[in-house]
Amino acid sequence: MITGKHLISGEWLAGERTFRSEPYRGIGREYAQGTAADVDQAVRQAVVAFDSFSRTSRRRRSDFLNSIATKIEHNRARIIEICIEETGLIESRVSGEFTRTVNQLRYFASYIADNANDDNRHDTALPDRTPLPRPDLRMIQRPVGPVAVFGASNFPLAFSTAGGDTAAALAAGCPVVVKGHSAHPGTAELVAQCIEAAIVETSLHAGVFSQIQSSSFDAGQALVTHPEIKAVGFTGSLGGGRYLYDLCAARPEPIPFYGELGSINPVFMLEQALAANASGLAKEWVASLTFGAGQLCTNPGLLVLPQSDATESFISSARDEISQAGEQVLLTESIAESYRQGYQQLDSCADAVVVQRAHCGRRSVTPAIFRTTAKAWQQNEFFSEEVFGPLGQIVVADTTEDILTLARSLQGQLTCSIHCQEQDSGIAKQLLAIVEHKAGRVIFNGFPTGVEVSDAMVHGGPYPASTNFGATSVGSLSLRRFLRPVCFQNVPDAFLDSIDS
Repeated sequence: MITGKHLISGEWLAGERTFRSEPYRGIGREYAQGTAADVDQAVRQAVVAFDSFSRTSRRRRSDFLNSIATKIEHNRARIIEICIEETGLIESRVSGEFTRTVNQLRYFASYIADNANDDNRHDTALPDRTPLPRPDLRMIQRPVGPVAVFGASNFPLAFSTAGGDTAAALAAGCPVVVKGHSAHPGTAELVAQCIEAAIVETSLHAGVFSQIQSSSFDAGQALVTHPEIKAVGFTGSLGGGRYLYDLCAARPEPIPFYGELGSINPVFMLEQALAANASGLAKEWVASLTFGAGQLCTNPGLLVLPQSDATESFISSARDEISQAGEQVLLTESIAESYRQGYQQLDSCADAVVVQRAHCGRRSVTPAIFRTTAKAWQQNEFFSEEVFGPLGQIVVADTTEDILTLARSLQGQLTCSIHCQEQDSGIAKQLLAIVEHKAGRVIFNGFPTGVEVSDAMVHGGPYPASTNFGATSVGSLSLRRFLRPVCFQNVPDAFLDSIDS
């Protein structure tokens, strides 16, 4: 049953004020509107929980994550039902995200159980070293403290209540306070109920997890400025993320803000690759561009092509393919409005030629493609801004140097992709040398949609793709965001047993 309440340290609490959800289907429900007092109560309980949770064994935290996964699996039908109702996402998309959410919880559970000394270091004592002896030094990664996590509009499961940031923080030994996203509060509550049940089953302190519902910035602002919050995980817009990032930096004690803020994910298709398979690549690009109504942070919104006969064939095939895509539902009315504004700005630009025109409704849109030149793209700053949704820009470059110059002008990206064949290797190598400094993930002969949860994955990139390009929000390395190295000098083993297990 959905109560519309906050979960604060094991208690379901109503609020004096409420907001009404706006589901794609069905009737909206009333949810408690989070306040600074709610946030303070949740964070203070997280501080109490941190004392014990930070010293739990890796095995116990692993059991906790596995228990969350099991509880979520047991409620699969209801969670998917409400998620579809709220977001308008198709069942296959939600089902796939549900499976990913469960799998990444189990992935972190397995990782911490099997890597007991991950990146811990030990320099043994050298008492006889001259001219000075060396003490015994142990560097151990320790949890930072209570972590704030913001639910993402476009990933109601995998990047929200029990998503990657929450799973990584809990795996690291940090209590979590989630600010649920107002686009899918019912989904958030159902998942929070599963986490609560797992806390009870594993006999952990109830303050290990809390969730505050909110449709305004007030709760989020109170959360990131609370003096006991030690790190923030965020997936969302550049504007909202930058606002919260600045709040974190302006605190008396600045804290890290791990924000993933969006990307246009450039795809470079080189001449021989196009000549070999123009129509096939067009079909694959359109499928990637329109997947999930283009509401993915890895959506390939920018395509750079050389001027050639194969390029014209590609564009013709892409237009034919995307014209069959039909109407797609966006997550919220505000996202649809942003898509409409981005589309209209491009449509009114003399340097942008419409390849496929869009229809923009209240919450449903059709995909669009625009075409421009490399020189025009660099002269119009708004071309480089993300239009969240199924909109693609094709840039046709006259020369190899135009392609390389455009690559050099790119801002930070989550991904950059290069399609090439052996005959393209000269320019491909030059491009690789440029884009490795522009993105967190470089892809050859593929498209960026789909992010593997694994040890080697990097989901982040130079600003504005993310606010900390040395971090990733996906994969085992994401745990490091919520750990800090502590050096223990000449500390007896008996004292370390409880924190290095």
